[in-house]
Amino acid sequence: MTPEQMRDASLLELFSLEAEAQTLVLSAGLLALERDPTLADQLESCMRAAHSLKGAARIVGVDAGVSVAHVMEDCLVSAQEGRLYLRPEHIDALLQGTDLLMRIATPGNAPLPVDIEAYVGLMARLLDPAAAVMPAKATPAPVMAELQLEAPVAKVEVPEPEIEAPPAAPKKTRRTTENGERVLRVTAERLNSLLDLSSKSLVETLRLKPHLATMQRLKRMQNNSLRALENLNVHLKEHALSLEAREALEDARRLLAESQQLLAEKNAELDEFAWQASQRAQVLYDTALACRMRPFADVLTGQVRMVRDLGRSLGKQVRLEIEGEKTQVDRDVLEKLEAPLTHLLRNAVDHGIESPEQRLLAGKPEEGLIRLRASHQAGLLVLELSDDGNGVDLEKVRRSIIERQLSPAETAAQLSEEELLTFLFLPGFSLRDTVTEVSGRGVGLDAVQHMVRQLRGAVVLEQTAGEGSRFHLEVPLTLSVVRSLVVEVGDEAYAFPLAHIERMCDLEPGDIVQVEGRQHFWHEGRHVGLVAASQLLQRPASQGNQQTLKVVVIRERDTVYGVAVERFIGERTLVVLPLDERLGKIQDISAGALLDDGSVVLIVDVEDMLRSVDKLLNTGRLERIARHSNQAAEAARKRILVVDDSLTVRELQRKLLLNRGYDVAVAVDGMDGWNALRSEDFDLLITDIDMPRMDGIELVSLLRRDNRLQSLPVMVVSYKDREEDRRRGLDAGADYYLAKASFHDDALLDAVVELIGGARA
Repeated sequence: MTPEQMRDASLLELFSLEAEAQTLVLSAGLLALERDPTLADQLESCMRAAHSLKGAARIVGVDAGVSVAHVMEDCLVSAQEGRLYLRPEHIDALLQGTDLLMRIATPGNAPLPVDIEAYVGLMARLLDPAAAVMPAKATPAPVMAELQLEAPVAKVEVPEPEIEAPPAAPKKTRRTTENGERVLRVTAERLNSLLDLSSKSLVETLRLKPHLATMQRLKRMQNNSLRALENLNVHLKEHALSLEAREALEDARRLLAESQQLLAEKNAELDEFAWQASQRAQVLYDTALACRMRPFADVLTGQVRMVRDLGRSLGKQVRLEIEGEKTQVDRDVLEKLEAPLTHLLRNAVDHGIESPEQRLLAGKPEEGLIRLRASHQAGLLVLELSDDGNGVDLEKVRRSIIERQLSPAETAAQLSEEELLTFLFLPGFSLRDTVTEVSGRGVGLDAVQHMVRQLRGAVVLEQTAGEGSRFHLEVPLTLSVVRSLVVEVGDEAYAFPLAHIERMCDLEPGDIVQVEGRQHFWHEGRHVGLVAASQLLQRPASQGNQQTLKVVVIRERDTVYGVAVERFIGERTLVVLPLDERLGKIQDISAGALLDDGSVVLIVDVEDMLRSVDKLLNTGRLERIARHSNQAAEAARKRILVVDDSLTVRELQRKLLLNRGYDVAVAVDGMDGWNALRSEDFDLLITDIDMPRMDGIELVSLLRRDNRLQSLPVMVVSYKDREEDRRRGLDAGADYYLAKASFHDDALLDAVVELIGGARA
C-alpha cells in the first residue's frame, strides 16, 4: 500500500486521536523536566511519546509529523544518554514541537512547510555539540537501560475531587452556577455509570411486584382456609365431640387467625417497602438522568458573535434571537447538535438573508433577523430556526435539478414545492454557482440531515417566497432513554425504536403476495417488501401455529419494509445500555436495555437492519440464510493477536488482516498481550518491540517458556531495522522480523500467509 493509499480519513482520524493523547504526555513530562531535567522516568515517557508519534506519522504518510517528532526524539535521547543537559531553551523548543505536532494532526490546521523547516533548523542548532555543554554542578541524566517488566508508564495527573482531598491539600477553585450552587466536575463515564446503576435499581424494585402478588394470593388462600374451618365447625356441632377434639379445633382456628393477622401485617409492610423503594429508585433515576441534562444555551456559545461576524464579512446586517435557552437537553445530544446548528445558521446568513439594499427594496428593515427557538414537546427537543430572508428560489432549484440530470425536464416541471425542497438535502447539491469560504462546496444540507438522523431525529424545511425559510428539527431529549416497541423473535426480546416504526399490523395469509419472486404486502397504496426478523437477527424460526403474521412496518427516509415477528410484547420506555466496546459493531443492533422483570432486550439499529433487508431482497437470499454454516465458517477463521502501543499502527494492522479474512484481537502493550495469550487461543502473534510495561522481546521470551504457547508462530514488526535488532528479535524466539520503515500491506500479509497460511482453517 502506497502512502497515498494509506492517507485516508479513518487513519488520519486515528493519528489525530493518538496525537492528542501523546501530546498530553509530552506537555506534562516537559513541564516536569523544566523543574528537574534529570528525571529519568519523565525523559523516558517523553521519548516514547515522540517515538510513537514518529512511527504513527510515518504509517499515515504525514512527513511533517515524522520530521518534527524525529528531531524531538533525538533531543530527548541525547538527554537520556547524558550527552545533553536540557536547558530552558530546549524545553521551549520541545514544547513548540508539541504544539506543532498537534497542529499537524488537526485537520485544517496544519502548519506550512516553511514552519516545519524552521523548527527542524532550530532543533539542529540546539543539538549542536557546542550548545550541549553540561553545567559544572549539574548531574547528568542516567542512561536508560532496556525497558524492564512492570516499567512505569507516564501518566497525566488529574486532581482528585474536592471531597476526596486530604485536609492539608491546597484549596481548589470552585465553580458556581448563577444560583450560587457549587459545581463539581464529573466525568461522562461516571455519569453514565450512575445512570446505569440507577436504572437497574429501578428495575430491581419492580421485581417486588410478583412477590406482592404472591403474598396477596396467599392471604386469600388463608381467608378461604379460615372459612372452610368455620364451615367444618358448623357441621361438627351436630356430632358429639370429645373435649380434646373441640380443643384441637379451637387451636387450629386460633393459629390460623394469628397467622392470617401476621401475614396481613407483613404484607402491608412489604407493600409499603415496595412503594417507598420504587419511589426512591425513581427519584434516583430521575436525578441521575437530570445530571446528564444541560441547558440548550450551552450549545450556543459564540453563535451570536459568529452570525454577526459572518454577516459583516458578507456585507450584511444580521441579528440572531434565541428563545428557550434554558431548555434542558442531554449533554450527548447537545454535543451532536452543535455542528448541524452551526451549519444551518451559516446557511441562513449566506443563503437566506439578503443584502441591505435588497431588503430596503423589498420593504424590509436593513437588518436581517434569524430566530432560533428550543422547546420540549412530547419527550422531544423541538428546534425551529427561521429567517426573514428571501426564501428558496424554487425555479432555480428546478433548473439545477435538470442541469445535474437528477430528473428529466418533464418530471421536474411537475414537482411540487415539498418535492423540490427535498432535493436540497441530496449530497453535493448546491444552488451557489461559485465556491466561497462559506458556500458552494457541495457540503450542504445532506450533512445536516445525516447528523440529525444519527440522533434518531428528523429535519424538515419550509419556505415562503420573499418572506424567509424555516427549518424544523425534532430530536430526542436524551439518548439515554428510548421509547420502543418490544417484540419476540426466536424466544428472545428485541426492541424497535418507535421513531422508526410506521405501524404494526396482523397479516392474513391472503394478504401476502408474490411480486417478482419476492414476498410483499399492500400498505398505503404501495407494495412493501416482507422479511422475517428471525432471518435478519439469525434466530431460529418460530414453530408456532398462528393464523396471522405479526408485522412491524419500519421506515427510514423513503425506504419502507415489513419485518415479521412472533409476538408484540408492548411499548416500553427503555434505558439505553451501550454495548461493550470490545464487541465492536454488532449487525442490526445498536444497544441493550433491561425490561421490568430484569431480562435483557436488544435494541434494533433500524438503519442497519434496513440495509440488511435490502441486501437479502436484492441478492435473492430471502429464503436461504445458512445461519449454521455461517457460524461454522466464523469458527474456522484463524485468529491473530496484534500487540502494539501505537493506536495508529495497531488499527492499520487490524484492518489489513480483517480485510483479508482473519479474526483479529489487539493488545496495547506487552503485559496486555501476555494476559490475552494466556486466556485465549490464537494462531499467530504480531508484536512491536518498544512498548511500556513489557516490551516485545520479553513477551516472546515468556511465550517460548510456556508449554502451551511455545509453538505459537510469532512475527516481530519494529521500526528498528538494524541487523543487531533483527538478530535480537529472532534470538528471542520470533519466527519472522518485519521492519516498519519499509512497511506496506503486501509485506505484512505475505508474511502472515507464509507463517500460518490463509484466513480459513
